[in-house]
Amino acid sequence: MGKISWGRLFRRGVAVCLATLALWALLLSAGAGAVAGELRRLSSSERFVTAVLRAELGDSEGGLPFWQRLAVGQSALLEANPGGKKEEPAQTSPLPMAQPAPDQDDVTEERLPQHAGTGDIVERTLVPATDEGYVTGGGLYLYNRTNLKADLSKAVRAKPDISLSPAQEGPQILILHTHATEAYTPDGGDTYLPSDNSRTLDEGQNMLRVGDEMERVFTEMGLNVIHDRSLYDYPKYAGAYSRSGAGVKEYLERYPTVKLVLDVHRDALVGGDGTVYKVVTDIDGVKTAQVMLVVGSGEGHPNWEKNLTLAAKLQKNLDTLYPTLARPMTLRQSVYNQDLAPGSLLVEVGSHGNTLQEALAGARAFARCAGAAFLALAEE
Repeated sequence: MGKISWGRLFRRGVAVCLATLALWALLLSAGAGAVAGELRRLSSSERFVTAVLRAELGDSEGGLPFWQRLAVGQSALLEANPGGKKEEPAQTSPLPMAQPAPDQDDVTEERLPQHAGTGDIVERTLVPATDEGYVTGGGLYLYNRTNLKADLSKAVRAKPDISLSPAQEGPQILILHTHATEAYTPDGGDTYLPSDNSRTLDEGQNMLRVGDEMERVFTEMGLNVIHDRSLYDYPKYAGAYSRSGAGVKEYLERYPTVKLVLDVHRDALVGGDGTVYKVVTDIDGVKTAQVMLVVGSGEGHPNWEKNLTLAAKLQKNLDTLYPTLARPMTLRQSVYNQDLAPGSLLVEVGSHGNTLQEALAGARAFARCAGAAFLALAEE
């Protein structure tokens, strides 16, 4: 015989008493016909029914209320949330789309929201739970924010339009940061003097530090790297892509051996109520920021499919080695200077809700996967 649940037995007793008292009161005050009508009214009362159900079932434990679960369910990525903690606080508003922040195309001075305290940051592991809303092919997912037709199956089968040689002299990879002053949420010893909202000139705390980590891993794997440390977004944010584009052109002219151009950023995910979301996964017991590959297109970039082919190659490697490290790829309308070389990609490492240490862990994992893919290309 199972163990008696005294709490449930007590609630059921209360529910029965409430129902009996209500019926007794009705019988005293009205005839049978009136009683029937009153019972119908009570049965249609949401408050009465909810009260009885709560007495019977008790408050739900370990799950969100129905309407909040419905809101979360509008985003397949957020609904999936593998590895999420059951004790996670209930959401008070719909979560933001689990996709990149709106394009920041230097039309106006972009003002990002201030980073929140750690108590206001919600963790999410963003992986697709359904094909809905995505272009799929070859086991990959692509969030298409354009009117272009993307063929992922073709991209997976094709060979990237770049040529690497294992014995090649000269730099092979260029790492830069169009928005180098982007920073993460201060945590522990990782603090900084902000130059703007979630931005800093401290090279040990902004995107330059993340680029350094990638450069270190690539170099250890035998790849030759140039790390452009220019602050293209300071002192003025607007026009950063134009300035970084000029920098990329200069490097490609000076070093024709460069075949891969990685523009490394971090994303920003903020809910309508100001809640900050950070994207994390667990790799070998280490909390690690997720990464995302962004492919540009636009009228000035007719060869965007070549960049998509490279992205598909990298994504496949990421998904194989670390299945939850990468968020789905994204195709955007802006060019992001990717028309300058067929081996160009924008890499988002975490979001501004992540800590620097989480971002560095994500940078290392990405570089190991990407480096392996680049070396495989050199051997083909």
